[in-house]
Amino acid sequence: QVQLVESGEGSVQAGGSLRLSCAAIGDTKYSGYMGWWRQPPGKEREVVAGIDVRGGGTYYADAVRGRFTISQYDANTVRLQMNNLKPEDTAMYYCASDRNSQQWLYQPNYWGQGSQVTVSS
Repeated sequence: QVQLVESGEGSVQAGGSLRLSCAAIGDTKYSGYMGWWRQPPGKEREVVAGIDVRGGGTYYADAVRGRFTISQYDANTVRLQMNNLKPEDTAMYYCASDRNSQQWLYQPNYWGQGSQVTVSS
């Protein structure tokens, strides 16, 4: 069993920054790839960014590339630094994990509780 514990919710004005964190606990061999999906109001859930915690690489959605940076804090904890936030970044952000990037991009098996990010204009 894997649990994902998120932190870092907040509200900022456009152009501001926030940092989200996510820690995987339990049988972390099932969490080789970690990152965030998000669900804006009235929209489908979408991929944001992910990282291979074994050091294999990162993924960024086009909408956030160049503004967001995902990094590894330790073996089972990742951070998402969000800079130059825009109102369209407003969403519930969900930490998610799975064994590898393919599984994660398709449908992650494990999900955190979600963190609300609100960006005002």
